[in-house]
Amino acid sequence: MSAGVLLAVTAGCSSSGGGSDGGGGSGGSTASAADNAALLGPVARATGAPVKVGFISDGKAPASDSSIELRVADATVKYLNERKSGLGGRPIQLVKCETANDPSKGADCANQVIEQKVAAVVVGASAVAQAIWTPLHAAKVPVLFFSTNDPQQLQDAQSTFSLGDATGVVTGGIQPLAEKTKSKTLTGVIIDVPPALTQFTGETAAVLKKAGIKLKLIPIPLGTADMTPQLQSLSGDAPGVVEVVGNDAFCISAFNALRTAGFTGPYFAVSQCITDATRKAVPADVLERVTINAASPVGVDNPSTRLYKAVVAAYGKDIDVDDSGGMNMFAELSAFQTALADIKGDITPATVISTFKSMPEKDIPGGGGLKFRCNGKAYPTRPAVCIRGGLTAKLDGKGHPSAYQVVGYSPIPS
Repeated sequence: MSAGVLLAVTAGCSSSGGGSDGGGGSGGSTASAADNAALLGPVARATGAPVKVGFISDGKAPASDSSIELRVADATVKYLNERKSGLGGRPIQLVKCETANDPSKGADCANQVIEQKVAAVVVGASAVAQAIWTPLHAAKVPVLFFSTNDPQQLQDAQSTFSLGDATGVVTGGIQPLAEKTKSKTLTGVIIDVPPALTQFTGETAAVLKKAGIKLKLIPIPLGTADMTPQLQSLSGDAPGVVEVVGNDAFCISAFNALRTAGFTGPYFAVSQCITDATRKAVPADVLERVTINAASPVGVDNPSTRLYKAVVAAYGKDIDVDDSGGMNMFAELSAFQTALADIKGDITPATVISTFKSMPEKDIPGGGGLKFRCNGKAYPTRPAVCIRGGLTAKLDGKGHPSAYQVVGYSPIPS
């Protein structure tokens, strides 16, 4: 399903590939300062009284680390304030809070930013999104998620906005893969946590059923080193398309157990599955059968990655540009600013909401060609969704994508 939908699970459990050298890690930019300056655009500094924007991330927790989001958020806001005139000409001031994957801390973070009278809140890839969202929604503070699969949040037409679309990826990614292999089955090897499993219910399940694709789920606890007992029955191509959903360690165990079981069909996986650790631990004959669903086009050279690397080089520190969680955060904050760039008058929760709802369809900076519009009409039953479609890429035998494609897209009506 959508990589964006699963960020709340996988980013909180991920370990990134490559180094962290502040200039871009293993995929660091080699562009000259002049090239970077051209990508960044002319200086257009925000001035006046800052606009407080809440920023909530799980950050570093006992068993996970998504703290790259915080570093990227700082770099991105510096860029937006210096080159994009902030919000309506005023500088963005982040009010940051970390949850450490703890629901009680998530609620505390929400209450803290409410007390700070923020105009809106941007939430990173959080495993405790519901705890964050509930008090913010009650206080009528607008919330932007990179992605959510919570039905209550998706059905909110008042103050919730999301840049993830699971349905578009099913119709544009999984269905064509199943048709190509003449398969009528999707077997999900899924990290056993509620947010990951919930995505396979509701409208997504209905789309699969309508396409005649039978769904079978195999939930496996996080930390399972040997998945052979759970997956030993999945031999040959009878399981159809196998979708693997988890962080890189989870996916490594799943890929290798499926290889041992003799599975010969195609894989569909979230981008968080594929890191340098995966490339080293999983054989080429498996990697070359993987199609990834990505929320941002990490790992290739394209306009989105070039812009991101230029921002990291100019404003960032200790950021691995090949970590998808970092680029996702850049895209989310850039989309937030893009939606509100021309906001007029007082910047309050109410004016942020009305500006989001009235924006035309626009490109997501760093989104690899994806567009967004938050008027509630992308999917009438899920008015919080601001996007149709997603990105997919086929891997080579070394585990690298050659290019990303936008799938499942159609214009959002006025």
